[in-house]
Amino acid sequence: MTTQAGPSITVSVKPAVGKWNVKRLWANTWRGAKRNPNMAYGIGIVVFMALLAIFADLLWTETWRPNPLSRFTSPTFSGGHWFGTDNIGRDVYSGTIYGARVSLLVAASVSAIAIGSGGVLGIVAGYFRRSDMFIMRFVDGLMSIPSILLAMALMALLGGSVQNVIIALSVTEAPIAVRIVRSAVLSVREMTYVDAARAIGARSPRILFRHIMPNIVAPLIVQGTFIASAAVLLEAYLSFLGAGTPPEVPSWGIIMAESQKYITRAVWVILFPGIFLTLTVLGISLAGDGLRDNLDPRLRRRM
Repeated sequence: MTTQAGPSITVSVKPAVGKWNVKRLWANTWRGAKRNPNMAYGIGIVVFMALLAIFADLLWTETWRPNPLSRFTSPTFSGGHWFGTDNIGRDVYSGTIYGARVSLLVAASVSAIAIGSGGVLGIVAGYFRRSDMFIMRFVDGLMSIPSILLAMALMALLGGSVQNVIIALSVTEAPIAVRIVRSAVLSVREMTYVDAARAIGARSPRILFRHIMPNIVAPLIVQGTFIASAAVLLEAYLSFLGAGTPPEVPSWGIIMAESQKYITRAVWVILFPGIFLTLTVLGISLAGDGLRDNLDPRLRRRM
């Protein structure tokens, strides 16, 4: 972008980051995965869990319904119950696979909503000084309440359903995204090229879309993975405490909550959902750490 400031003076303003190139992002991510095996392992785990959730109906699963004649069946490949059955005869394998669908749906939805709403509020708070105090005081008020308590209070008001779980967790996780985006915008706002853009008469919408937003995409992507892993755990907490999804919806937290009384008799009912929950959170966390190292130029140079 070039403008004439007089008969012989030319001022050249070059943004630090150009248009967001998805192809270049994919190439950088692929190179980062090869340099960082943990990132590749994390992405592999997440993709594996996503495939299980998508094709759950085709993976020899059964309907999540009671069968009293098969209660407390031990895990076996010959009897059709690979992960055994619970105290009312429901197939633990089917519940675990369908539970992956619920957990990943909640994780993806909460991450998208929290990043979207938090990103908008963070940009407004970081760039426009007058709105900063009002937005951040509201955010500080939400963050002063423990996430699990705020989520339980919202679920008590909204009622138990997957949709309400997504809404409650989005409210608890969005303030974190607001603070991350605000801090990134505050640092970018003071850059020389932003001051130069203002000096030549660029309006706020152009500065935001041309200079500010491309510089906060990387932190938003990384924060989205951390919000997703936190959402998986919080959904399991809520379901375990009876404040999450309804009992007829298979969820890892519900399966473990209903079987805690029978852990000495049928440990497999808690074991397999717990393993899947741990692997999912671990995979998302490893992928997020790898993306952070790959998208941060200072960390990338050390790798």
